[in-house]
Amino acid sequence: MAFGAEELRVLRRALALALHPSPASDADVQDCLRLAASVDDAVSEGARLRAFLLADLARYRAALPGTAAGYLALLEEVLGTGYQPGADDLAALRALRGNPVAAALLDRCRAVAEQAVRNRLAGRVTAAAPAPRALVPASRTRLLALPGGRGSADGPAKPKTPERPSQPAAPEPPRPVPTPAEVFPPKRRPATPADPPHQLAAG
Repeated sequence: MAFGAEELRVLRRALALALHPSPASDADVQDCLRLAASVDDAVSEGARLRAFLLADLARYRAALPGTAAGYLALLEEVLGTGYQPGADDLAALRALRGNPVAAALLDRCRAVAEQAVRNRLAGRVTAAAPAPRALVPASRTRLLALPGGRGSADGPAKPKTPERPSQPAAPEPPRPVPTPAEVFPPKRRPATPADPPHQLAAG
């Protein structure tokens, strides 16, 4: 697909609007719409042409070996459009390997088929592989563990003052030793009874 000078101007303007959104004039909008329609038409036409070539290639392949010249020319043309040769094409080229053109195309088709298989396998492995985890470098981990490592962006780290060793608690004062008098108090003597009153004899 090739663009003309006017189409390139419209494409450049559309890319500029996409990268730097700004109000677009009515003329710019109409030009972009016409360019989009032209691209859609070209893509559709390319798909139709490719389908026609593939159908023609199948007819020439079915009529081998009498159509070897036309088949080889069509195969070389569709390979240029991204065609993936199948097992029928490889079998037909093996049958025509006596032809130098067929031998060269056979090597080319084998390389294309092998690359397609590798791409499919790589796609399956990529889809099955888990998402990689974000790893923190070991040096970064050690820096974050240092004092002030996390807050370095806020300012220089303040030196940490050493903590004073805690003073031991004052010992409790010793309890006084009790005296023997406190342990063994003296027994109290019983109080002496008062003298009974003397009765005078009547006489």
